[in-house]
Amino acid sequence: MTGMLASVNSLEEARLILNTSVDIIDLKQPEQGALGALSTKTVKAIVAEVNHQKLVSATVGDLPMQAELVFNAVNAMIETDVDYIKIGFFPGGDWQGTLTKLSDITQQGNKLIAVLFADTQFDSNIISSLKQAGFYGVMLDTMDKSKGSLSKIMPDIEIKRFVSLAKSAKLLCGLAGSLKQQDIADLKTLEVDYLGFRGALCKKQNRTAELDIASINSILISVQSSMAQA
Repeated sequence: MTGMLASVNSLEEARLILNTSVDIIDLKQPEQGALGALSTKTVKAIVAEVNHQKLVSATVGDLPMQAELVFNAVNAMIETDVDYIKIGFFPGGDWQGTLTKLSDITQQGNKLIAVLFADTQFDSNIISSLKQAGFYGVMLDTMDKSKGSLSKIMPDIEIKRFVSLAKSAKLLCGLAGSLKQQDIADLKTLEVDYLGFRGALCKKQNRTAELDIASINSILISVQSSMAQA
């Protein structure tokens, strides 16, 4: 059954989502990039406020793939007690070295989610490497939000292949990337674990604007009705 992830950038926004049936509250700062990070202080405050009422995920920022840098950022986020830590796998850098370094963290039971970007032509073989490194899940997103939604950037057959590989590896699987209400009906057929939203939940569908409760409820209805029809 597909759940819904909603990205928030503050304690106030987290409180708004807490009063809905959204499944995962995702913490990030859209003004700082595709996966801009909130301060660990803010993350701790939100985690305390949520108090296990919902799952909480948090990003570590748009970091280059440098093993020590990413490792330290993840370690710092572990101290906040979030349920999931999301790590963007950006083009270039040392992907394998980063995975090797992060395997020390996954072996301690921490749940790491890799975020791959549809607009960067990543090697799908990375999914098996993520599994070997002990990652808990993988998410397909977009890096350049100005190019449109995931469904416009990546052909349906490639999205299906990504989901199939993730499922075969038994990784938690999510889809995001400027998703709109009209994307939900087609993506629901893939039976992913969750669909992630930010821009579609905001005023004027601007991802850096404030959340809009009417938009949140509209997306929720679409996701939940999709679940019922699947």
